[in-house]
Amino acid sequence: MSTRRMAVGISGASGFAYGVRLLELLRALDIETHVTISRSALLTMSHETDFKLADVSALASVMYRCDDMAAAISSGSFRALGMIVAPCSMKTLAEIASGLSSSLISRAADVTLKERRPLVLLARETPYTLAHLRNMIAVTEMGGIIAPPVPAFYARPATLNEMIDHTLGRVLDLFGLDCKTVKRWKEHAV
Repeated sequence: MSTRRMAVGISGASGFAYGVRLLELLRALDIETHVTISRSALLTMSHETDFKLADVSALASVMYRCDDMAAAISSGSFRALGMIVAPCSMKTLAEIASGLSSSLISRAADVTLKERRPLVLLARETPYTLAHLRNMIAVTEMGGIIAPPVPAFYARPATLNEMIDHTLGRVLDLFGLDCKTVKRWKEHAV
């Protein structure tokens, strides 16, 4: 069975486009995606994009309901490269930091951490409260990686899509995957 697969969570923070583009990039890299989307993310999707759930489902290799606690990604025996939550709401971050598994996203993240696989959270909020920062520290201490989607202006992005691609390219770098969307420092003409 292939381990070239990734668990992907899309939570309700602003930035639904990050999750969709991540699925496109993983598909181009021939990575099997196992996806769950929170109910709040579906609301965000309707406010921020023209996507429908069917559009996103079509990009996923396997799609799970957010309340399907018997899904494959809820078990440590499910082998994967790791998990990315893009975007990651502060609610989802708090659930992961406290070890609560009230949704499939937080359960799959908990499993990813306990199996010592990479977990990357695109924490999407500003400014942060002390609770947000403490939750980020807790997840980091457990082995997770907090990667807020912050644009790299040295790459001189001309579009929102270029900013998203650069951020997601850097996230995929953390898994040893090169999707060719990163303008690397000192590797391009300025």
